[in-house]
Amino acid sequence: MQTTPEIDFQGLEATPQMRARIERHIDQLETRCGRVTACRVVVKAPGGRHRTGGLYEVNIRLALPDGREAVVERTPPEDERFQDFDFALDDAFKRARRRLQDQVRRMEGRVKQHVEPAAGVVRRLMREDGYGFLEGSDGRELYFHRNSVEGDGFDRLDLGARVIYREEEADDGPQACAVKPQGERAPS
Repeated sequence: MQTTPEIDFQGLEATPQMRARIERHIDQLETRCGRVTACRVVVKAPGGRHRTGGLYEVNIRLALPDGREAVVERTPPEDERFQDFDFALDDAFKRARRRLQDQVRRMEGRVKQHVEPAAGVVRRLMREDGYGFLEGSDGRELYFHRNSVEGDGFDRLDLGARVIYREEEADDGPQACAVKPQGERAPS
C-alpha cells in the first residue's frame, strides 16, 4: 500500500485488539490484491437511532490505480448480529474483498462478456426427424435440433420463420442452440 491505512473510530474508544483485528483484515486484502494504494476504515459505535440503534457500522474505502475504488458503506438494518463488533467487521471486510476482486477483474479485462444472440431464418426442416437448418445473418447454414428450440417452438416453426439463436461448437462443426422463434416470416 502506498499510504498508511487510516482507521477511525467514532463514538467509541478503540482497544488495541480492535485495531489489530482491522489491520489483519487489511493485510489479508493486500495479499489478495497488491494494487490497493490507500485504505480508510471507519467504525461507528452503536447509536440510539430508531432504525440502526445498537448496531456497529463499518465503512471501508479502498483506493486503486486509475482512480478506481472499492467501497463498503452500508450496514444491513435491523440485523441484531451487527451488535457484535467482530461480526460487523468480518461482514464489512468480506464485502470489501468481493468488491475489490470485481474491480481487479475489470482492471485486468477479465469481465465476462455476454454474447448477443444472432438472427437467422429457417431454410430447411426435417420435422419427422426432429432437426433443421437455418441461415445466419452471415449467410452460413447452421444445423439445429428440436431440443435446441425453446419450448414447443419446433412444432410451430415453418420455412422462412425468423429466429434468434446462439452458436456453439459441436463435434461436426458449428450449430445453433437456444433457438427462439420470433413469430414472423422473412420475405422469400
